[in-house]
Amino acid sequence: MSRPVQALLGAAAIVALAAGGAAAQTELRVITAHYSDATPGIFEAMAAEFEKANPGIEVRIEDVSWDNLQQRLTTDIVGGTAPDIAIIGTRWLVDYAEQGIAEPLDDYITPEVKGRFIETFLAPSQIDGKSWGLPVAASARAMYYNKTLLEKAGVDGPPATWDELVAAARKVKELEGDVYGFAMQGKEIETDAYWYYALWSHGGELIEDGKSGIASEAAVKAATLYKSMIDEGLTQPQPTGANRQDVEALFKQGRAAMLLSGPWLRGQIADEAPDLDYGIAPIPEGTTQATYGVTDSIMIFASSEDKDAAWKFLEEAVFSDKWRREFTLKEGFLPVFKSVAADPHFADDARLKAFTDMLPHARFAPLIPNWEEMADITSAALQQIYLGEAEPGPALEAAAAKIDALLR
Repeated sequence: MSRPVQALLGAAAIVALAAGGAAAQTELRVITAHYSDATPGIFEAMAAEFEKANPGIEVRIEDVSWDNLQQRLTTDIVGGTAPDIAIIGTRWLVDYAEQGIAEPLDDYITPEVKGRFIETFLAPSQIDGKSWGLPVAASARAMYYNKTLLEKAGVDGPPATWDELVAAARKVKELEGDVYGFAMQGKEIETDAYWYYALWSHGGELIEDGKSGIASEAAVKAATLYKSMIDEGLTQPQPTGANRQDVEALFKQGRAAMLLSGPWLRGQIADEAPDLDYGIAPIPEGTTQATYGVTDSIMIFASSEDKDAAWKFLEEAVFSDKWRREFTLKEGFLPVFKSVAADPHFADDARLKAFTDMLPHARFAPLIPNWEEMADITSAALQQIYLGEAEPGPALEAAAAKIDALLR
C-alpha cells in the first residue's frame, strides 16, 4: 500500500473517530420560556460555562415565547421529541405528572440543594408529596401607578380600594391627551388572571366545595366592575385586543395611570422609561387583600435519555448562586434563593418590598388536572363580557358549568 493511500485511510479513521466521539457526547435539549430579550443570552451563557466544566455534555438552548410554549411542548411530546428539560407554568405540572411525562426529582434533590430555596416557592411544584419541578421564577402582583398622571388629575396617592381606583380613573379620563385611567388586559395568556385580582379581593374563590366558583356573587361583581370601567371609558379602548405586553407598554409610555403587573416590569421601566415617575402599591381591596402568586418551574422529562446529565445541569448551572442572581436580576422576578434574597440589590429595594409584602395574601392557581382548559374557558367568558356579547352572570354561569364537567 502506498504512503498516500495509508495517509488517506489514516485521516479517514481520525475523522471517523472524531465523528464517533461527537455522536457519543451527551446532548441536552433545554426549552426555555421567553421572559424578555435577556432570556436567551442568560441561558446561552449559562450553558457555555457548564459545557466548559463538563466537556462530555452539550447543552442546546431553545427559547420559546410563552404564548407558544404549551403548544410547542405538546407537539414535541406527541411526536416523541420531548426535550430533556423545560421551563413550564407550574400549573401544568399536575397534568404532566398524572400522564407520566414529568420525572419526579426526589431521588436527585439533596438536602443541600433543597436548602437553597425559599420554602414558600417550593410548595407549588410538589404534588402528592413528590417534587416534580423546582421554581425557576416567582412573582406576586401589585399595582403600578403613574405619579405624574395621578397628581395632574388631583388624586392624592394610590387608591387602596376598587371604589377609589374607579374614582381616580374618572379623574384621569378628564385629563387632556391620549391617557387612560386603568390599563386592562383581555387577550392571550393570563386574561383570566387579570380578573382574579378583582375576584379574590371581593372574597371569591376559583374552586369551592369541588365546583367552580367563577359564577359566585363575588365573581359576577368583579366581572361587572371591569365591564363598567370599559363602558365608561376608564380603560384603554378594546381591552380584548391587548395582551400583557401591550398594557405594560401603555404604562411605560406614560399613557396609563394604573396597571396590575409583576416585579419584572420594574426592570423594563428602568431600561426603557427611566424618567417615568411611578410607584408600586398593593392590589386594591374589595372586601379583603389578595394578590396572584405565581411560580414557573423547570422540570426533567421522563423520556430523557440522560436524566443524570439533566439533573447535573440543573444543580450546577440553573440553580447555582451565580446564575440564580443573574437571572433574577435581569428578569426582575422575586428571588427563589435565600442567598439572592439576602443580596443588597434585592434586600434594599423598596419597590420590591411592595411585592414581598403581598406574599402573605397570595393565592395560587389550583394544582388540578385540566386547569389550563378551565382557564381558557374562563378567559373566553370574560372576553364575551368585555365585548358586550353576554351579561356577566349568564356568561360566568355557562363557563362554570363547563368547568364543573371537567372537575368530575
